[in-house]
Amino acid sequence: RGLGDVYKRQILGGALMAEKMEILVEKRRRGARSNQKLKILYLAKILLDNTDANHDITLQEIIDKLSANNVTAERKSLYDDIARLDEFGIKIKKTQYGKTYHYQVVKRDFELAELKLLVDSVAAAKFITEEKSNELIKKIEHLTSKHNATMLQRQVYVAGRVKSMNNGIMENVDAIHTAIAENSKISFQYFQWNVKKEAELKRDGKRYEVSPWGLSWDDEYYYLIGYDSDAGIIKHYHVDKMLSIKVENKVREGRCKFKEPDMVTYDKKMFNMFNGEERNVEILCENSLAGVMIDRFGKDVRITKVDNGHFRVVVKVAASMHFVHWIMALGDGVKIVAPDSLVEQIREEINRLANKYSK
Repeated sequence: RGLGDVYKRQILGGALMAEKMEILVEKRRRGARSNQKLKILYLAKILLDNTDANHDITLQEIIDKLSANNVTAERKSLYDDIARLDEFGIKIKKTQYGKTYHYQVVKRDFELAELKLLVDSVAAAKFITEEKSNELIKKIEHLTSKHNATMLQRQVYVAGRVKSMNNGIMENVDAIHTAIAENSKISFQYFQWNVKKEAELKRDGKRYEVSPWGLSWDDEYYYLIGYDSDAGIIKHYHVDKMLSIKVENKVREGRCKFKEPDMVTYDKKMFNMFNGEERNVEILCENSLAGVMIDRFGKDVRITKVDNGHFRVVVKVAASMHFVHWIMALGDGVKIVAPDSLVEQIREEINRLANKYSK
């Protein structure tokens, strides 16, 4: 009887083990069937991740990578799937070396040079935090193959750059665009840095209410161009110094002060986003500074020859002290000759600086 009990336990244990094996096999079959439906998606991902204009993959390598994702595939079905992907818009080149076919994606939405430009722009932008810059760059890397992604990584030097410390910058920009699209005002808190390197709310934390009319990227910072109804003027705000932006259920104001078509030429008039009285300013320049004037005011700026070595331009600008200092920084090769009131203002600024630095 004792021996019979041993046999019974062995038989029962074997039955339980067999049952467990059947359950495990069934789970694997279900997983395989589930992933099988995603075969063409896995195939697209394998091709996009592993190939580009300089790197290809064999059919056997594709089969192995599909198998790693619990997808089985026959060669004939893969030929058809690759053809479908090509028809869909993922352009795939097939090349034969000996008896082996190699496949590679040869056309993408972004060229590698374009992605490098995007990466460099994100890395350099001061209004984006270092954390958000690295996050965006990782997303850009997914727009190309793994091979090209390593080339993008070599372009990145984010650490140590002067960057914004406002983690809500992306939400700020999105809220401003939403308000402009909905023709609504926004409210927000605004801060500045004190000598202790602490963020200090301006106006004791009282919320600003502004009618947003545009965003400008100047000196690698984002600025909101908005109308202040209380002051009755257009003002500029560092977007990365704005906190808790709220789109208000109030219609924007200031359309009569600032017409939307003027937004295109607005940046040419402003210097470092500082306000000043708009004036027609005549500038006398040496010919070597033609490129500087075109870079700043655009190719449509009117250049009039004065003599063989000089030309003059007349531009409409917000003539703030920052504009005056920009002119002075260009050195002896440039001189403001009109209007007389601005020339006198420059003389006063020169005297002020001379007195400040005199021994």
